[in-house]
Amino acid sequence: MKKATNLRSLAAQLIERVVDKGESLSAILPGAQKTLADKDGALLQELCFGVMRTLPQLEALIGKLMERPLTGKQRVLHYLIMVGLYQVLYTRVPAHAALAETVAGAEVLKRANLKGLINGVLRQFQRQQETLIAEVDQGSQRYWHPGWLLKRLQAAWPEQWQQIVEANNQRPPMWLRVNRQHHSREAWLALLQAEEKAAFTGDAPDALRLESPALVSQLPGFDHGWVTVQDLSAQRCALLLEPQDNESILDLCAAPGGKTTHILEIAPKANVLAVDIDEQRLSRVHENLQRLGMQAEVRQGDGRKPEEWCGEQQFDRILLDAPCSATGVIRRHPDIKWLRRDRDIAELASLQREILQAVWPRLKSGGTMIYATCSILPEENHQQIAAFLAEHDDAIAEKLPQGEINGWQVFPSVDDGDGFFYAKLMKK
Repeated sequence: MKKATNLRSLAAQLIERVVDKGESLSAILPGAQKTLADKDGALLQELCFGVMRTLPQLEALIGKLMERPLTGKQRVLHYLIMVGLYQVLYTRVPAHAALAETVAGAEVLKRANLKGLINGVLRQFQRQQETLIAEVDQGSQRYWHPGWLLKRLQAAWPEQWQQIVEANNQRPPMWLRVNRQHHSREAWLALLQAEEKAAFTGDAPDALRLESPALVSQLPGFDHGWVTVQDLSAQRCALLLEPQDNESILDLCAAPGGKTTHILEIAPKANVLAVDIDEQRLSRVHENLQRLGMQAEVRQGDGRKPEEWCGEQQFDRILLDAPCSATGVIRRHPDIKWLRRDRDIAELASLQREILQAVWPRLKSGGTMIYATCSILPEENHQQIAAFLAEHDDAIAEKLPQGEINGWQVFPSVDDGDGFFYAKLMKK
């Protein structure tokens, strides 16, 4: 009989790779989940994402519970203790099971001699939980964000920053996009309700938010392309682009392909070129196109060098989902808080400016470009577009539904979409 995997030790190893080695959880978690049953994979994700979300609180608790931090080869046990604390605080795993599995994780990590220490720390926390939580939830650390990011949010959004931080610290809702080529939203919702699952409609015409997240295998017709997992805010990109059949359309920075396929759901006869710099992530574009039974040209390329992947070709419409700080999707990728650095923002803004400058000549006269980011920082958004408009006499910004003339900033919201920015530029 196959020996069960100790998920707590596996989570501790992944968390160590993120926090101490700077690896992306989104990059390393899927590989770890491949060999696990769906239920175990979901629990591993909950443990890793949860620890990333609450990291400052867990660090402070360990500081209260231990005289000296575990370092060197024992460092992974520091993260194992975090996994134990997180379970007790935030999951439905019974406390006795959480402690037993966490302590057993030390043996799997070949540190059986420290099982007693881990057991003692976790039991001490159980006894003093209320007092310890009250002590550590003080000052700026109670916001669970790094200081540099808090300062930026407070400066940019003095009235909204607390709402943004609160939304960032929640588990993300699961939004779906119904494929209008197969079903209306209402018709597919009826199929979902027949399986005793509930969902709510969003302000995008194809959007539904599940009452409770579900495995894609439980979604009617997922394998047949009837529905796609995509956040409400991300769905607005293709809608604002307003693609038409027979147009030549560029989706730049396209991986993993959610917006590419949405364009083709709206305009199935459009000629779409999907480009991304990351060849590995482009495989996801191919997978999504195949699942939905769609055709698009997919190329690897650097957005700053369009001559290398499209020559002198021009497009009727361009969707530029620019590389950004991803500060609007922290609730989906909580490790962003600990991987991103303050200095990254200026570098990203510079990269965005280079791509904008390079790709603008590829837009036909009378054409439309949507510039989008999943950021909530003005340097990447309003300020970026304002500077671009000042330098380009042939660019006109169209006012978007709830935005200003040079863009529409959306904040993450508990029951709504992620943080996103959109600007709609027309070429004279």
